[in-house]
Amino acid sequence: MKFKKKVIKAVVFDVSGVLQLGTPNSKLKQRHLGVHEYLAKKFNLDLDSWFDSIDTPYSNSIEGKISEKQAIKTISKNLNTNQKKLEKIFIKAYKKFFRKNKILYDFAYKLKKKSYVIGILSDQWHLSKKVLTPKKDTKIFNIVIISCDVGLRKPNPEIYKLLIKKVKTKKKEIKNKSHKIKNKEILFIDNREWNLTPAKKLGMKAILFKNNKQFFKEFKKLTKN
Repeated sequence: MKFKKKVIKAVVFDVSGVLQLGTPNSKLKQRHLGVHEYLAKKFNLDLDSWFDSIDTPYSNSIEGKISEKQAIKTISKNLNTNQKKLEKIFIKAYKKFFRKNKILYDFAYKLKKKSYVIGILSDQWHLSKKVLTPKKDTKIFNIVIISCDVGLRKPNPEIYKLLIKKVKTKKKEIKNKSHKIKNKEILFIDNREWNLTPAKKLGMKAILFKNNKQFFKEFKKLTKN
């Protein structure tokens, strides 16, 4: 694909539903719901009871309010199960319901070679982070912001402000100290409309991701001069 780099200078991707897609054999469109339904069955619980068991530690883990150890300990206690068993089952579930979007990863790498800043902005709790954002995949990105690491999650405007700050700092490192990148030169891709709203309010460009074909079509339109 041919694209102009003067219109957009930084491209930032969400993970779940963008850089990681649902597995072909999964009929469920909502991948995280599929994960939770799978796990609820593993523990012989209905979905409501499952969410009651994990709700607070799971949410706190996503927001980085508690450590991985604390989250696993609390959830395993609520479910009356072994901590190692719990971790193993969660990791198996994420591997079952998600697959790497290799086409988009390859595209991100091509952007980087053309001097774009490429980044990741994603809400993950400690166990999903291990599977969906492994270092072997994220190391090509200039910026990686994961909610459980920074203590913020989308759609809190502060996490987007952090992203903008890191993008501008990284661009200076790539180019020179006199270079200034504008908010409108940063593109954020997410599969949830409500996660794009704060980005737009801060002046960033945004694409609501549905599939690769649709994304490339919109990216091409956005970067046309």
